[in-house]
Amino acid sequence: HGKKMNTCVLLVCFAFSSLASCTALKRNEKPIIGVLAQEVRTPQPQKASYIAASYVKFLEAAGARVVPVMINQTLEEYKKLFNSINGILYPGGGVSIVSSGYANVARIFYKLAIEATSRGDYFPVWGTCLGFEELTYLTSGEMLLSRTNTSGVALPLVFTNESRESRLFKEFPADVLNALASEPITENSHNFSLTLKRYNRNKDLRKFYKVLTTNSDGKTEFVSTMEAYDFPIYGTQWHPEKNAYEWTRPYIPHSPSAVRTTFFMGEFFVNEARKNLHKFDDEEAEKRSLIYNYNPVYTGIKSAFEQLYFF
Repeated sequence: HGKKMNTCVLLVCFAFSSLASCTALKRNEKPIIGVLAQEVRTPQPQKASYIAASYVKFLEAAGARVVPVMINQTLEEYKKLFNSINGILYPGGGVSIVSSGYANVARIFYKLAIEATSRGDYFPVWGTCLGFEELTYLTSGEMLLSRTNTSGVALPLVFTNESRESRLFKEFPADVLNALASEPITENSHNFSLTLKRYNRNKDLRKFYKVLTTNSDGKTEFVSTMEAYDFPIYGTQWHPEKNAYEWTRPYIPHSPSAVRTTFFMGEFFVNEARKNLHKFDDEEAEKRSLIYNYNPVYTGIKSAFEQLYFF
């Protein structure tokens, strides 16, 4: 189009089931990632849905820009947006993973991501906390969560043998991995979990996801980090974004190792998004869509979040 593309050629290998193929792709050095909004519990004028600003900062710190993915749009609008962005993050929260607007949009983008990646259009998906739980439902079609005593606690991760060669962790520095395994630097804010027992009993989940870490509330062992075998789909039941950006709760860890964890997790996902070459139709459409068009509101006095974007 007469414009200099700020991209570099990379060799990226995709593995789909037993089929492995290598494709020369350009690296996207201006990745844009969607962050899914969700319903406000008590809607007010101009405050029907929200995104916690910590998820936006989590991605921006690693070199991405963010587009809010609104609820209650049309399928055609979502398809157009999907083809304009380079990945999507499903954040934590408190809405239904079955029947909410959040759940509906998550299902649409999950299906589009599976279809795209299957034809060589690498589209990464990340789920944190509620987003992790949403992914388990989208993959299995079942509510498989069990109640656990894990609301407001920081834990060290228990790494599985498979985590050593995982896409997510294999490039992490040894000192960060050691800290994750030995220090309580992963913050948990969930009342429900996918127990290891239920994961092992569910054929769909076992086939689709590799368990990278587990944790326990003292009685029940649950899955805390997972990645899909054949798709760039990742989930953490814990909150990597809170360590650097949320300060309202005493159990959120802020040690140097905790903050470094935030940045390495964010960098990994943004680098996954760099493998996708979707883009907006034009620069004006891109600018109108970015979250820069909205102002975060300080809510730390009465909320678990320091700042929220309202829509």
